[in-house]
Amino acid sequence: MERSQWKSNFGFLAAAVGSAIGLGNIWRFSYMCYENGGGAFLIPYGVALLVAGIPLMILEFGLGHRKQGSAPKAMRLVGPQWEWIGWYAVIFVMFGIMFFYSVIIAWCVNYFVYSIDLSWGDNPEAFFKNTFLKVSGGPGEIGMISPSILFSTALVWFVLWFICYRDISKGIERACKIFMPVLFVLTAILVVWSLTLPGAGKGISMYLKPDLSKLFAGDKWHEVWVDAFGQIFFTLSIGFGIMIAYASYLGPKANITKLAIQTSLINCLYSFFAGFAVFGTLGYMAHSTGLPPEEVVQSGPGLAFITYPKAISLLPYGQEVFGMLFFFVLILAGLSSGISIIEAFASAALDKFGVSRTHLMSILCVIGFLGSLLFTTQAGYYWLDIVDHFLNIYGLVLVGLLECLVLGWFYKTVKLRRHVDRLSKRSWSPLWATCIKWIVPIILLLILAKNFRTEIDEPYGGYTKAAVILLGFGWIVITLFLGILFSIMPWKTTLKRPEEIYDEKEESAS
Repeated sequence: MERSQWKSNFGFLAAAVGSAIGLGNIWRFSYMCYENGGGAFLIPYGVALLVAGIPLMILEFGLGHRKQGSAPKAMRLVGPQWEWIGWYAVIFVMFGIMFFYSVIIAWCVNYFVYSIDLSWGDNPEAFFKNTFLKVSGGPGEIGMISPSILFSTALVWFVLWFICYRDISKGIERACKIFMPVLFVLTAILVVWSLTLPGAGKGISMYLKPDLSKLFAGDKWHEVWVDAFGQIFFTLSIGFGIMIAYASYLGPKANITKLAIQTSLINCLYSFFAGFAVFGTLGYMAHSTGLPPEEVVQSGPGLAFITYPKAISLLPYGQEVFGMLFFFVLILAGLSSGISIIEAFASAALDKFGVSRTHLMSILCVIGFLGSLLFTTQAGYYWLDIVDHFLNIYGLVLVGLLECLVLGWFYKTVKLRRHVDRLSKRSWSPLWATCIKWIVPIILLLILAKNFRTEIDEPYGGYTKAAVILLGFGWIVITLFLGILFSIMPWKTTLKRPEEIYDEKEESAS
């Protein structure tokens, strides 16, 4: 089959940035900045971007483009024994992260509607947990499926299917060309609106007030640096198999280095910019309620579905419009990331089995919807929390570590570097190879060690060990088994080696 291609670099960039920008950019980065030294956190964050984020982005872009394939195909062409790494990446993301991620987008859809009349009332926390989710007593008490969440989850999967079942240029590229400009404009409106609120300055001060002591002093100064590298790794969609698949659709003359830098910088700048909307609103909330600023700051779903609705209700005017804007921004960010997750797995299946794209996408979205039902139950909140933690902390970091070790030591980064240099029309510093072979693996090992040590001291989130083992580590083991299983299945398509063409060009040029 002839491989699809992006119609323009802008279309690719919109899709890659759309994948990188997700819900975490809005509710995670600003909180981490606040917790880890405010403006001072931008120092380790910037260092992490330069020595880990951009080098890893170039690595995945270069691999996908050189091998002209999805993560499993690319790793297979590196060496047949490494194919399982590519499958593991796309399987745990599609059949793990996407199962619950689609439900969070569905929550945003519900809250977009609730914003019309501020349905959460005077107690958003009670509304979210007791009325909306009807949270059960623990992960073992599954309970009933919520009809409202079920309907919105079905709607989310329908939209994802409608975008993804078409050819890459007619579906994902066209959607992201619309989604991303709208997302940036709406975010800018939220930022400007938030900064005009009384007390917003105090919130921005909370967000950016530098505390250099957290970077170089105290017992846990090193954890700030580890957190910065971890945030860069998570926020750029590295290790998902997404960027490898997206890069495989680029034309033969694409400037890999330029696109990798642009994708990384736009994502990180968006995170920083969106933080002004978050903390400007939180500053107003602290001003209106008379509470200490630190008591209104939260991260994760608690910020979006508890703290922010409370702040929206306190606005002096336009509460409904502000609420609808905020949750529509979350919906767009979620959808742009969701379509990239589906495409990463679909690209792998198309490469290996040569099936019809329309049939594959229909089957995949039906399976995704059925898997999401687990997270629409009364225990779904607990399941989401546990699975999200373990797949992101262990699954994602493990894939990134394996990529660096295999491509840095077995495949030799010099081959990718030559490919990237030829496309970039400049010599890329050997520092890139050093980052991939040494710096990034060491940092990822530190992240794994830090979190595993915490896990040993106390089970995550205060859950029982049984819940953590079954849902957390169990999900990792099952998806790893499936990755190995898919890798040993026979290929139904011809494995071509497009990099041989690039090598011939390099030899003739020299």
